[in-house]
Amino acid sequence: MKIALLTLGTRGDVQPYAVLGQALKNRGHQVTLSTAKNFESLVLSYGIDFLPVEADFQAILDSDEGKKMMKGNPFSIRRNLHTWIYPLITNSLIEFYKLAKESDLILYHVKTLADSFADQFPEKMIRASVLPIVEPTIEFANPAFSGFPLPNFLNRISYTLSNLSIKILSKPIGKFRTEFRLPKKFKVPQVKNIYGLSPSFLPIPKDFSSQSTFDGFWFGNSNDMVPNDVLEFIKSGDAPLLLTFGSMPFKSKFDLQNAIIKLTEQLNTRIIVIKGWGLDQTEKLDHNPKIKVINAAPYEKLFPLTRAIIHHGGIGTTAECLRAGKPFFICPILYPVGDQQFWGELGYKQKIAIKPVPISKMTEKTFMSSILELLTNKELYKNAVEMKTLIDKEKGIDETIDKIEKLKS
Repeated sequence: MKIALLTLGTRGDVQPYAVLGQALKNRGHQVTLSTAKNFESLVLSYGIDFLPVEADFQAILDSDEGKKMMKGNPFSIRRNLHTWIYPLITNSLIEFYKLAKESDLILYHVKTLADSFADQFPEKMIRASVLPIVEPTIEFANPAFSGFPLPNFLNRISYTLSNLSIKILSKPIGKFRTEFRLPKKFKVPQVKNIYGLSPSFLPIPKDFSSQSTFDGFWFGNSNDMVPNDVLEFIKSGDAPLLLTFGSMPFKSKFDLQNAIIKLTEQLNTRIIVIKGWGLDQTEKLDHNPKIKVINAAPYEKLFPLTRAIIHHGGIGTTAECLRAGKPFFICPILYPVGDQQFWGELGYKQKIAIKPVPISKMTEKTFMSSILELLTNKELYKNAVEMKTLIDKEKGIDETIDKIEKLKS
């Protein structure tokens, strides 16, 4: 089959689809992944075809205006909708639609707004997701709004806003549909949903459609290796902690570098720090013998060598913690809007993580006490190993592809 994968967002929104695309190609399918042009090298490293779109959300997030929008500044949001956001949406939809028309099957992230042309060939469209943010359930509130304390009876209603994106963004969507002489008025059809999520970590809701499946995480294996200097650091003492806050910019109320130094001294531990946009200044850490600062490393190879992980709460990083059998502490950057708090709370309920604390609410005292618990709570380590055993049995990506192939057989 000729399969199109459509996704937008940050690296965490792209990499799972690249992994899925590589596995589909290995099964003999022709695969093209379309996303923002800044991910070209990442996509091509998985050996699949790449179609770029002009929608660099990473650059938006890193800009001054983007940071204001992330804080919910209404003036900044309104100011940039027509001049910045709308053109990106229209242009990306045009490229996505062209590719979709040529393909036998389209697997898409809801962020792409591909629902806005699903009425043209609903039989070819599959929402392939790593976030359960569109399909309503009574079992849990929409993970995209996990920072809001909603009562249980509002669980199903909380999915309404996610499904309003087509109406909210009607202007750029209307411009796209006009470009291809499609009717401006349309109804999003019922399409199949396939989730790259572990049913051992998050059981599939009983009220989901029978066509919706949680088959397991879409794990891949990078060709990259853990650098030798990092391996030497790990082998030179007890297994270190690892801290990574991903590619999202953030600010903390306290000096994070000072806190990292304090935890190595007061808790007698070592730590690997992966730099990111929110932690790009590491001059205080660079020459500390108990701290190893790195730019990047393959998580699937690095995490098993560590003691525990402190991270921002993206589902990709969370899944790699589970895969490695390591307990974790989630410090959500996207809060109260965003799914990071959801995964942190879920890990806490499963007793494989300590209670999450948003980085915006974190104090140095909370940071230190939370990591002390992460280091000393033996139950976390036992449960994390048990969860790894369950995850290893799932074979998520193979199950997902089996389902995809059956849909077109």
